[in-house]
Amino acid sequence: MNEMDRMKELRQQGFYCSQILMVMGLEMQGKTNPDLIGAIHGLAGGLGFSGELCGGLTGGACLLGLYAGKREPSDEEDPRLDFMVEDLVKWFKEGFGQRFGGCRCEEIIGNHPGNQSTRCPVIVAETLQKVKELLIENDFELTGSNDF
Repeated sequence: MNEMDRMKELRQQGFYCSQILMVMGLEMQGKTNPDLIGAIHGLAGGLGFSGELCGGLTGGACLLGLYAGKREPSDEEDPRLDFMVEDLVKWFKEGFGQRFGGCRCEEIIGNHPGNQSTRCPVIVAETLQKVKELLIENDFELTGSNDF
């Protein structure tokens, strides 16, 4: 199954942008984590369906953290994470932010519910690709473990 079909399947199962990104990232690593997917649900709809910051962007930042975030008290912070998130935010603002008038769900979807079915899948797919690019550029393996 290709990525777009998998994303569509996840959406049909009731998952939202942020969750879809995390499921896709976990699957790239050959993992599942229902607790994490449940936690990420809080980002859906612009932070609890408040219309705030897009779940595609926040989910993308969390996906970068899945690869580069601190996991244990003894872990050193990986400085690449902040740079990757910064690059993701800049890319998102310059693309989707300018195209749709901002980075908030409310701005992206506007008063047209149909925008969600046309804009959100594109945002999720392109954000996943950008996250992959950032990870590869920063020497992360997309599959398997990224112990450092």
